[in-house]
Amino acid sequence: MPRKYATPASVPCAQCPLRRVGAFSANTPEEIAFIQQLKSGDIVLGAGAVLSREGVNIGQLHTLLEGWAFRFRTLSSGARQILNFLLPGDFIGLQERLGAHSSHGVELLTTARLCRFPAARLRELYTHHPSLGYDVTWIAAHEELIVDENLVSVGQRTAMQRIAMLLIHLYKRACSVGLQHPDGRVPFPVTQQHMADALGLSLVHTNKTLHRLRTSGHFAISNGMLALKRPEAISRLADYYARPLRERPLI
Repeated sequence: MPRKYATPASVPCAQCPLRRVGAFSANTPEEIAFIQQLKSGDIVLGAGAVLSREGVNIGQLHTLLEGWAFRFRTLSSGARQILNFLLPGDFIGLQERLGAHSSHGVELLTTARLCRFPAARLRELYTHHPSLGYDVTWIAAHEELIVDENLVSVGQRTAMQRIAMLLIHLYKRACSVGLQHPDGRVPFPVTQQHMADALGLSLVHTNKTLHRLRTSGHFAISNGMLALKRPEAISRLADYYARPLRERPLI
């Protein structure tokens, strides 16, 4: 089981700071009250903690309120494939059949705060608030698009394009949830090993490619912060043109 910090006081759904971020669509007071009634509390876990393990059913869904995480699969050889990175507002656990053992694991990149929901009660959301059920379906579809983009990278983009795509994609996602600092930088806890595992590259190849991109002035990473120096150029390099971000649901 993941190592817990002291269990924090649960933040009422109506007071969740993410609800003041423009990335998320508004809920009615009735919907917020229902979400509050579903949740079983908040939990804080440290960096490196495993929220869920492959082959285990934890019976919980989570909303990531603070911090970064990633979903992954491992092979018998020990090789790891990172499926996607998770940022504040992401809903964790929709990828599994209710009651089934998980086909993947979730690990925290940073200390994180999460809101927990019993997975068995997800049906109540569809039954009592169909609009929230539609939101959950939209969230699942949106995450599938993110995984699809990563598959395109691994299958068709060059190493430099893959890394450029990952940098600008995570930068835009971090900005959308209010993590951008006044100087334009965003937190970036992703290591070179994480990048290699997400993009199907060796660590050596990842290191060399990052060095080429950095020396060309496309980006800078320092003290766990990412700055894009030439965002339009790196978008062209990655052959990656993100659609305008629309408001998305927050459960």
